[in-house]
Amino acid sequence: MANRENGDADDFQRRPEKKSGVTRRSFLRHLGAAGIAAAATLPIGAQAEEMDAEAKTIDSLTPVAGAIPVTLVINKKKHSLKLDPRTTLLDCLRENLNITGTKKGCDHGQCGACTVHVNGRRVNSCLTLAVMHDGDEITTIEGLGQPDNMHPLQAAFVDCDAYQCGYCTSGQIMSAAALLNEPCGHGVDDIREAMSGNICRCGAYPNIIAAIQQVRQKA
Repeated sequence: MANRENGDADDFQRRPEKKSGVTRRSFLRHLGAAGIAAAATLPIGAQAEEMDAEAKTIDSLTPVAGAIPVTLVINKKKHSLKLDPRTTLLDCLRENLNITGTKKGCDHGQCGACTVHVNGRRVNSCLTLAVMHDGDEITTIEGLGQPDNMHPLQAAFVDCDAYQCGYCTSGQIMSAAALLNEPCGHGVDDIREAMSGNICRCGAYPNIIAAIQQVRQKA
């Protein structure tokens, strides 16, 4: 019996594979080649434009149910939108308006990377809804200053090397700019307390404080 089983096993190993017209491997290979060929027929720029056009078409055909009209004044420019009432100000800036200087860090109001000014006061934009700010004056880092016309704090951050990875920098600068108009002592501990809502994971705190002190002393 054992010899018969061994013989069967040997026969199985020696049997030639059945060759069919289409195998799983050949099917996948042809499918991949067809996809590459189809993609290659369009230039890269044309592919991107086609994808953008498709996305816009989908957006226009599928409006958000319950969308609310709202007018936001951002960096002195009016934007008329229809938004899902659950949209945060942060997501509206980044996703709807492509104003991406304001960063999404924790999305829970704990890191300060999303800080903007609303009517002159600093606000964590991830914790407030966009529809709550109809007509409010909103300022982001883009509205504070530009490379060819920097706000004094932006220039001071460069002078004092007050950043490393840069991800928290826009929020740090926006908080510091608001601090200039808030009651705050001139000591290091006073500034630390006033800036405690902004986290720098790289640990550039001494240079951030130095930049703020530089501007306050000049003022």
